[in-house]
Amino acid sequence: MMETTNILYIGKHLEILATVVRLINSNNNWNGVGAMNDEVAKEIFQKRDFSIVLLGSGIQRESETNLCSFFKIRKPNIIIVQHYGGGSGLLKSEILLALECNRN
Repeated sequence: MMETTNILYIGKHLEILATVVRLINSNNNWNGVGAMNDEVAKEIFQKRDFSIVLLGSGIQRESETNLCSFFKIRKPNIIIVQHYGGGSGLLKSEILLALECNRN
């Protein structure tokens, strides 16, 4: 049995966040959790063992920089992917590619 991959999606648009989390969770081996602000994202990140953080659209550059630093300090091998949309096929490809690159 494959291990479940926990994925944290951070996005500023509620409808997109809900859609991305639903798409992540449509894969049996993935568990997606969403956050709409930095503090909630940090709080969730510290409570669970995430393999991937997806940064969605609408995040300010300074916020993105701070979040990346926060995640990398706490888990240096965390995979951080910028996901700005493009449909379920692109999302799945980005996650699979990130996981594959991390294995090598």
